[in-house]
Amino acid sequence: MKEETSAIHIAPWMHVITPGGSVPVDELLPASGSVYVARLNGQEMPDEVSAFHHFSEVLKFPDYFGWNWNAFYDCVRDLNWLSAEYRILVIESAESALSEDSEARGIFFGCLWRAGQRWSYTKRPEGVTLTKLSVILSCDKDSVSTLANQLEEWQEQPNW
Repeated sequence: MKEETSAIHIAPWMHVITPGGSVPVDELLPASGSVYVARLNGQEMPDEVSAFHHFSEVLKFPDYFGWNWNAFYDCVRDLNWLSAEYRILVIESAESALSEDSEARGIFFGCLWRAGQRWSYTKRPEGVTLTKLSVILSCDKDSVSTLANQLEEWQEQPNW
């Protein structure tokens, strides 16, 4: 985990930031290529049903989306129906996402972690990890380190 004053870079595909922070845009965006940016609001996702609905609506999930965690992961892992080389998910008020269900919250962030990891690759010969899916979690200043620590715990948990 690489910590800066206004951002914590958990992995090349996962970042926790504060609104109005001073993170240079080029650190969070690809150098070139077409980019699809989806903005979601954690306050609109207090439980898993609302999270599924919000993601389905904003990311235009296909009609076959099954409204369960396996289907959610399959969709965020795929996203090929979005015609862009890179996808960026910005979740504002991320500290509020699935606040009513701690078990679902861990599964949710675990799905995003694994999807980002799946979209990543190592550039040779430099050995730099790049990603085609970035998740930017924006939260209030008091929640940054707590959310970053929880993300590290959730990434180590076995799949549901």
